[in-house]
Amino acid sequence: MGLFNRKKGGDDGSGAPKKEKGSWRRPANTAFKQQRLKAWQPILTPRTVLPTLFIIGVIFAPIGALLVWGSGLVSEMSFDYTECELLPPTNGSSAPDSNFVSMPSSKYNYKLRAADSNAAHNAPEWAFLDRTGSDSVAVGEERQCVLRFDVPAAMDPPVLLYYRLTNFYQNHRRYVKSLNQNQLRGDFVSADKLKGGDCKPLGAIDGKAVYPCGLIANSLFNDSFSGLTMPTDRTQAYNFSESGIAWPGEAKKYASTLTYDVSLITPPPNWKRRFPDGYTNDNLPDLKSDEHFQNWMRTAGLPTFTKLFGRNDDTKLLSGRYEITINLNYPVRSFSGTKSIVISTVSWMGGKNPFLGWAYVAAASLLVLLGILGTIRHLVKPRKLGDMSLLSFNR
Repeated sequence: MGLFNRKKGGDDGSGAPKKEKGSWRRPANTAFKQQRLKAWQPILTPRTVLPTLFIIGVIFAPIGALLVWGSGLVSEMSFDYTECELLPPTNGSSAPDSNFVSMPSSKYNYKLRAADSNAAHNAPEWAFLDRTGSDSVAVGEERQCVLRFDVPAAMDPPVLLYYRLTNFYQNHRRYVKSLNQNQLRGDFVSADKLKGGDCKPLGAIDGKAVYPCGLIANSLFNDSFSGLTMPTDRTQAYNFSESGIAWPGEAKKYASTLTYDVSLITPPPNWKRRFPDGYTNDNLPDLKSDEHFQNWMRTAGLPTFTKLFGRNDDTKLLSGRYEITINLNYPVRSFSGTKSIVISTVSWMGGKNPFLGWAYVAAASLLVLLGILGTIRHLVKPRKLGDMSLLSFNR
């Protein structure tokens, strides 16, 4: 019977050669699929590697020196006012001289340009004003920190005023996506759609759409800063303009007019003090012209960041002792963060950042050192090289 008369060796009697196992997965025998295309395959020899190290080192060195020099043209002063609210408060309209105390040395930092690096300065002083409950004080100005500090040397314009936050993670994925671009452009987005979208849990409150919705807008930085005045002559002030502080093109992301009915929208929870009675046709925020809001909505990539608050492009800031009043509204101690003001100039390379220049200098030094050591090694005990013409790809 056929069942018991099978031929040994698995021959099916057809005479066809048996297909090798797995051959259907074998790539075709072409130069492309078998990786035999012509390619540059350099041989690393002392004759090629050592000159390359020296050339790159010689290029990096002047670049680093130029960046260090550019950073040295910038003067920068920073003052951490986080703990100002812990000082003994004064409830008057201004702080008497007796209430000012010196700031700890760890709370301020002077990084002057190279030409003024030896300029002397006195320790900054600060005082805390607390007029909570007073009806004569504007909203947001109840609690103030008055800071006095020296400008050791004149600062050429533009002079920029920044605020700096630490331990604030604007780069968290859920935080970054917590907005609605259509709403910011002025389009109508229903409360139900916002409630289940990226703005959740701050998309809708009590059936009304939150405008602007999301975590970024709700956490808007709301400390504000006065101009600089001299304690001995308060009639003259060095003021900072709040226009021209956002990136070019940021205003195109926002609308100045809304298609919403005012009765259908409500402010974010943290904006309640600014809009205690909600929105009306007369007090709707103009996000297209609010450059502070635009700067805040451009989230930072690191937990320590600075954002531009104001600028003076015309007037030189003369040396002397100045005073600035800070309205304290933004809490940071609850998440172990800090907040500071930074007054800085700029140069052709931007703000003060010596790290980049010194990184180039360090890389150049390392490359040249490796080149020197490699040269010495090659001269003292050269390595015998094989005949490169016998390599397979050279035949």
